[in-house]
Amino acid sequence: MFHRHARAACVGAATVGALVLSALQGTAAASAGPGPSSPVAPAARSAAETLAVSAVQPEVLHAMRRDLGLTAAQARLRLANEAEAGAVAAGLRQRLAGSYAGAWVEGPTSSELTVATTSAAGAAAVRASGARAEVVTHDLARLDATKAALDRAARTAASPGVPVWYVDVRTNSVVVRAWDPGAARSLVARLGAADRSRTRVLPTDEQPRPLYDIRGGDAYYMGGSGRCSVGFAVTRGTQQGFATAGHCGRAGTTTTGYNRVAQGSFQASTFPGRDTAWVATNTNWTATPYVKGAGGANVRVAGSVQQPVGASICRSGSTTGWHCGTIQQHNTSVTYPEGTISGVTRTTVCAEPGDSGGSYISGSQAQGVTSGGSGDCRSGGTTYHQPINPLLQAYGLTLTTSTGPGDPEDPEDPGPGEPGGTWAAGTVYQPGAQVTYGGAAYRCLQGHQAQAGWEPPNVPALWQRV
Repeated sequence: MFHRHARAACVGAATVGALVLSALQGTAAASAGPGPSSPVAPAARSAAETLAVSAVQPEVLHAMRRDLGLTAAQARLRLANEAEAGAVAAGLRQRLAGSYAGAWVEGPTSSELTVATTSAAGAAAVRASGARAEVVTHDLARLDATKAALDRAARTAASPGVPVWYVDVRTNSVVVRAWDPGAARSLVARLGAADRSRTRVLPTDEQPRPLYDIRGGDAYYMGGSGRCSVGFAVTRGTQQGFATAGHCGRAGTTTTGYNRVAQGSFQASTFPGRDTAWVATNTNWTATPYVKGAGGANVRVAGSVQQPVGASICRSGSTTGWHCGTIQQHNTSVTYPEGTISGVTRTTVCAEPGDSGGSYISGSQAQGVTSGGSGDCRSGGTTYHQPINPLLQAYGLTLTTSTGPGDPEDPEDPGPGEPGGTWAAGTVYQPGAQVTYGGAAYRCLQGHQAQAGWEPPNVPALWQRV
């Protein structure tokens, strides 16, 4: 949530802990292993580490120690190694092109990077980068196409007995999880032979549902009744507000804040299909670059660079507080009683009702808003979040990463504006996008929302000169 007193409560730094949750399910798995055998180039390593671990907050380290079994030093090392691995994986994705089949990290601290490819030449390039290579049958584009075919089939034959399906890069397949085998067979039978050959059906006892709750907490309330959690502070032009889950409210739904003071209203909402929404706040509420951490302390959001499968991720919800886990799969579809949502990320982080809509963070980078989950934070569970970059792009929003002009907590002025070219702060760039800046052309390596200080020449972890 946004508080006018947030600045005073800030523990000042550049890392975020997740805030909220809603109601989906999923499964989680973190793996372990040694790190890349050769380091990234010093410039890329420096940029990656700055994005991931600059001034990591104590509450983030505490949650990683509790939930991942790491010491504070191991947590910092893991974040740094994962940032390096993410930069290497992004570069290899561009280089391997059509033979790229996904990437994942393993290891409690070393975060060894594995990159899958369909060609021997691609495997050689992967090994030359210092990563582990795995030669597989299906490239990522074909797996994504099979999942898209499942999404289309589910629009006319969806069943609660088939709650989740996703691209699983570790097994080079599209996994369909079902507690009703007959419903799963019926859904898969609607695919063509080639798509069916890429699918695997696995059992699950998950029955995801949106996590609505009317219990009080440091959150926001919809129409004076149900409770959800704020995701990330955003702006649209001069209008301030926050991103949250679409199932929390429809356009026009009014909200009150954690203190039951009038706050704003939903401007747009999508659910099912996606689980996205944003709320515009009135002038009594001010957007800040913070997420509420353990004990009421605030942690800072520095950007929105998406982390790879296997990376650590943390969440803080208005019901259950801070918890950490790992990213299991991107591009997951999950079916609720209300319908199917696609494009969410599946994690091992636990959550409970009332956590809906809140923040997921890896290091200091915003990852998404909580959509839902199964289980609880006593016995464990699985959750899904709606990635933040597509949400920002869909509604034309800008993630809040500074405290305002002239604020002494802001980083130093990065200097004069862009020297010509098509790159622009506030734009959401996807991997492969090309821009010009300062007379040179650059290709985007990792999805993110551009901001001042992240000009292409300054962040080789995000941009490659072409």
